[in-house]
Amino acid sequence: MTADGTKQWGVTPPISTALPTQAELAINDALVEELKKQNNFETPEDTQRRTVVLESLQKITTEFVRQVSKKKGFNDAVAESAGGKIFTYGSYRLGVYGPGSDIDTLVVVPKHVSREDFFDMFPSLLTQMAPAGAITELTPVPDAFVPIIKFEYSAIAIDLIFARLALPQVPITLSLKDKSLLRGVEGRDLRSLNGIRDTDEILELVPQQKVFKYALRAIKLWARRRAVYANVMGFPGGVAWAMLVARVCQLYPQATSAVVLSKFFVIMCKWSWPTPVLLKPIEDGPLSVRIWNPKVYHGDKFHLMPVITPAYPSMCSTHNISTFTKKIICREMERASMIVERILAKQLPWKDLFTPHTFFTEGYKYYLGVIAASRTREAQLTWSGLVESKVRLLVSSLEHVESIELAHPFIKGFDRVHRCQTEDEVEAIIRGDMRFHTADVRTETTDLVHDRKGEAVVNGNNADPAQNGQTQNGQAPNGGSESPDKGFAHTIYTTTFYIGIEIVQDGTKQLDLSYFTNDFRDICTAWPQFNPDLNSVSVSMTRNYDLPSDVFKPGEIKPVRIKAKKPRKSETSSPMKRQASTMESEGPTGADSKRSRLSAEPRPIAAS
Repeated sequence: MTADGTKQWGVTPPISTALPTQAELAINDALVEELKKQNNFETPEDTQRRTVVLESLQKITTEFVRQVSKKKGFNDAVAESAGGKIFTYGSYRLGVYGPGSDIDTLVVVPKHVSREDFFDMFPSLLTQMAPAGAITELTPVPDAFVPIIKFEYSAIAIDLIFARLALPQVPITLSLKDKSLLRGVEGRDLRSLNGIRDTDEILELVPQQKVFKYALRAIKLWARRRAVYANVMGFPGGVAWAMLVARVCQLYPQATSAVVLSKFFVIMCKWSWPTPVLLKPIEDGPLSVRIWNPKVYHGDKFHLMPVITPAYPSMCSTHNISTFTKKIICREMERASMIVERILAKQLPWKDLFTPHTFFTEGYKYYLGVIAASRTREAQLTWSGLVESKVRLLVSSLEHVESIELAHPFIKGFDRVHRCQTEDEVEAIIRGDMRFHTADVRTETTDLVHDRKGEAVVNGNNADPAQNGQTQNGQAPNGGSESPDKGFAHTIYTTTFYIGIEIVQDGTKQLDLSYFTNDFRDICTAWPQFNPDLNSVSVSMTRNYDLPSDVFKPGEIKPVRIKAKKPRKSETSSPMKRQASTMESEGPTGADSKRSRLSAEPRPIAAS
């Protein structure tokens, strides 16, 4: 309780409990209208479709547990009462989902149902009990860091994970709030259960859920538009942004969503990092598990912007943030704070807050392109996910290069298909040559939320993500070959992840990143499923005006090369002057350009 007897939300008293003014209510209405214009809300009909799908999944879950129980010799009465329950978490459970959003779901089962049962029986039962043709893109990923079944049900993307409780029954009325339910639960199940527990606690820890949800919708839209929304790349993910918004709601318990939004940027810009953001005091509990504590665990001391989950056992949701990505996040927050200040002063409309990023058009002069390549589509789905999960490590290593002021990873990769005839052309493709890019196959951006295979390796998993070593069509995902397209000897699939590079303005003449890029290559190829006959990873440097056209959205203007003034004769003869005016990556030379297969051998990248 606060000094005046009102309830205290969070670990500190509120900054202000003032009620909204008429002006604040009006600016809040304008914010909500802008969110609607930005297509941030789903239609009631689409929301009803989600409800129907979830009801169907609950019936399938109950039948799944019943069948497993019967298979293991339980009598009819026990099998019928064993239960099983579907929970949702993430944006759907928080109530901030929009058109096209997936539904994060968890199947909770009693102790006699195993994860092996889940992957052996649930997929087939899913297709049997759902309406004909409703289930598509079905991809079991049993060996992921958090094992998962991914599919679309009536065009709604579903991520379905599994957890087993040490209980003989899981009734439909079960709540996961009681932390004693975590006793006897293994690590993977604990991680799955905490997704629901954290989501529920976030909602319980905010003063006004409606205010929180509108403010969070705005922050998520802003973060995506400004390209600072991707845990895998070293930026906050959905749960971290939700907790940050929730903390500001606690500090202004009576405020409107628009006021929370304006205070959000001011507070987070001035936050004394690495002081953690907490929604409540960290709890102890009944388990011998690790709880975030920098006084006990040395690694926790290095978290730069710690945002701590509220449910026991508390963890840091932002451990991937690096020095460079922290700088980018703070820079974007400062920009947003100035814009919102002018919006509140009625000098700008809300839409200006959601202006898209200028990463490719105005962001940087130089870019690193991390290129993951494979000879088959199935192999690429897995390999590109692995490489994507390691890009942040390359970014962190570049912090040790004195000549680099900033390395900025873009939050998505670009999937491309290339067709060619010779192995020399294959080598050119995996080094970034776009001459063989197939124009009739549109370049797609990666998105881990909907990636059906790559996510299997994002969180440190080293196992093959296909169930029993095979995909749905029976092809080994990282072994075997794929028939080339008619008329071409080779079809190569690439995913390129771009890192904007800002150079220190100190007259640097040359930048050699070969040590760091070779080390990055070694990290990627240490993956046990790496196949040198199928997979490759390379890193190349490019200028902004040489970026492929497909990274630019309609209406964006590609940078053009500015011709340098013609040097005097004395300057033309100076090799040092000529060298200082360029910054190029090495191309293939000698025997290296004649390799007969995809490879990930060390290739120096130097820029001068």
